[in-house]
Amino acid sequence: MLEARTDSNGLTWLACPLLERLGVPHAFSTRLGGVSAGPFASLNLGNPAQNAAADSDANIAENYRRLLAATGLAGRSLCRVHQLHSDRALVIRPGEPHDNALQADALVTSDPATIVSIRTADCVPLLLSSSDGRWVAAVHAGWRGVVAGILRRTLGRLMQESTRPAADFSLAIGPCIGRDAFEVGPEVVREFQQAFGNDAPISGRRDGKAWIDLHAALRTTALRAGVPGEQIDQTDLCTYRRSDLFFSHRRDNGLTGRMACIISPRQP
Repeated sequence: MLEARTDSNGLTWLACPLLERLGVPHAFSTRLGGVSAGPFASLNLGNPAQNAAADSDANIAENYRRLLAATGLAGRSLCRVHQLHSDRALVIRPGEPHDNALQADALVTSDPATIVSIRTADCVPLLLSSSDGRWVAAVHAGWRGVVAGILRRTLGRLMQESTRPAADFSLAIGPCIGRDAFEVGPEVVREFQQAFGNDAPISGRRDGKAWIDLHAALRTTALRAGVPGEQIDQTDLCTYRRSDLFFSHRRDNGLTGRMACIISPRQP
């Protein structure tokens, strides 16, 4: 299970013991320990799309600065993407420039001077690392990304770039909307049935609707791809239910902040 960490200023994040043992700096942020106010209180790391209300760029920058300082990542280059619920994974190679406006839902790197990061507010944040900590990835997996295979695609990029098998990688599945809060319509149910067959994580069907377990879907994806079960870690914390810890797009009707997950290769 992921474990909470808190610095002397009250900034709180979740860490994966598997990744800590590999010496890989990383974090799944919570909403605690920042400078933002109102619906964005307090450790907000991004603004909602298509909403007139927004947090200031200065607040978001200070919140990232605090998170990087707390997790020992200050001084490394923070790289992000414009997320679009796809299966696109980009590779950032040492010495190559990166444009944060590029569209994708995962970033892969072996550059120890680089931090890869994605933002969430109910979708699933994922972090991956090779066994030596030299190759890492950050992944954004909403339900569309889950059925499109964003985790499988990212793992494939990691395997291709590093020439390592899936069994060499560890996976941390971060906090997201829980099964009992994620009711979906029949069109989403069909997508999961097509993607997972008998392993589709669907329950509580009524009137064509059902509840979906995104954590279970991603664990199934990882196991099918060859990641050993003992190298998969996760949390059962629900972003929708835990308003004290997390922002939630569904709970707050879109007017809310963003958490982020961050990871960087282990320094040589």
